[in-house]
Amino acid sequence: MIDWASTGASAATAAGTLALAVSTLVAVRSSQRAARATEAALLANIRPLLVASRLDDAQQKVGFLDDHWIQVSGGHGVAEATDEVIYLVIALRNSGRGLAVLDRWGIIEGVPSDRPSGQEIAAFRRLTRDLYIPPGDTGFWQGALRDPADPVFASTIQVIKEQRTFTVDLLYGDSEGGQHTISRFLMRPISNGQWLATLSRHWNLDRADPR
Repeated sequence: MIDWASTGASAATAAGTLALAVSTLVAVRSSQRAARATEAALLANIRPLLVASRLDDAQQKVGFLDDHWIQVSGGHGVAEATDEVIYLVIALRNSGRGLAVLDRWGIIEGVPSDRPSGQEIAAFRRLTRDLYIPPGDTGFWQGALRDPADPVFASTIQVIKEQRTFTVDLLYGDSEGGQHTISRFLMRPISNGQWLATLSRHWNLDRADPR
């Protein structure tokens, strides 16, 4: 004969165990969502975001290792070329909440629309020193090409002489060494040999790009 009392007790125990497991799973998932939201909020507080500076921002004076000096106005870039060196500067503003630490850069002829490939990023040039831009403040990026035998040197000097648009990709992160981001800037020629710097797009390298 079936022991209905024992069977009922076992069923009740199983149901209670299942309910406890479900509530535990829900609590764990809720805790994980809360932890992710907290982490995202903390990262947002130290996330830098570089844009072109405003046209009315103060002029900046930028020095290179060979004691060459360049003045760059707000919202502008500079491209100066000699037979031996190409000097490049972009006036920037950090619109994010964290300190921006510039690390590497790449230069492209024309106006590409695609995200930089892994091979292109690996070929980025390392800055000889880190450049820092505080949150809500202005700063600059500077780069130089010093090898006339470099194919990039030859193509870039031709672009500058012909006053054609070119692209600069800047790789930077936060003060903790994370949140690596690439911001793409276009250098557009304007009158009197000047260049207007405009932001094109951002890409996040350490997380899924929301776009």
